[in-house]
Amino acid sequence: MTSSPLKRTLLLIIILALGVSACAPDLEPTATSTPTSTQTATITPTITATPVPLAATVNGEGITQAEYQAELARFHSAQAALGKTVAPEDASRQVLDDLVSQVLLARGAQAAGFSLDEAALQERVDRLAEQVGGAKQLAAWEAAHGYSDESFRLALRRQILAAWMRDTIVAAVPEIAEQVHVQQILFYNSDIAQQVLGQLKAGADFAAMAALYDPATQGELGWFPRGYLLQPEIETAAFALQPGEISDVIQTSAGYHILKVLARDPAHLLSPDARLTLQEKALAGWLQEQQTASTIVLTP
Repeated sequence: MTSSPLKRTLLLIIILALGVSACAPDLEPTATSTPTSTQTATITPTITATPVPLAATVNGEGITQAEYQAELARFHSAQAALGKTVAPEDASRQVLDDLVSQVLLARGAQAAGFSLDEAALQERVDRLAEQVGGAKQLAAWEAAHGYSDESFRLALRRQILAAWMRDTIVAAVPEIAEQVHVQQILFYNSDIAQQVLGQLKAGADFAAMAALYDPATQGELGWFPRGYLLQPEIETAAFALQPGEISDVIQTSAGYHILKVLARDPAHLLSPDARLTLQEKALAGWLQEQQTASTIVLTP
């Protein structure tokens, strides 16, 4: 009945395999005049910088192809370690979505006034160097993944900003919320559900009926807030009832339900799973709002 936790935490502060390819400028001689018997040729070097290939832009901020390809390789490696295979198009979309979300979160952090000075960034770099065995080992890792020191620091800064914004969003979800304590009887046949509803209205004991149709859980749904269950019809019906009241038959994708509200509390402590679900929804909702208001161009 409840939404399962995300299989992976969004945008953890880890060293992603992010790379930025910087192409060296080309020097092309261009003749500005044609030599004659009385004139010497003048050769003027023209510096032409090759644009860095992009996988996406988010409000004008680029995500490089090197960054995308490195993160895609890391994603496939992680899935392989779990014994899973993800279709190429699904993996591509998931990785791009995550990188876009990271940019949006980082921009959100900046808009909220969070900044990271060079001293704090250097402290994080030093800590990472210590974790991998020293500055030389970190430099080797950067080079192996297409980083210059500058591009690595830029990527790390963005990840730190994104994580701060993510944590700010989820921390804003309160630990208490209005909740109802509900018991249900679940049927897979609408005719039987209507018959039992008639018996309940005639005075049959709800708890006894719930135990009869579900001996394992006796129909116990426990306490839950709005936005927690997978079936919104159940929540709508439950929050419309007062303690002791019974619902009509409610049809959902899971079957046919009759609910009884045992209690309700305007400020009940959320279970860890319920708060996690609400935090996930808060983060997803924030990102959706930002995506809608942003110009995002994917060019993988």
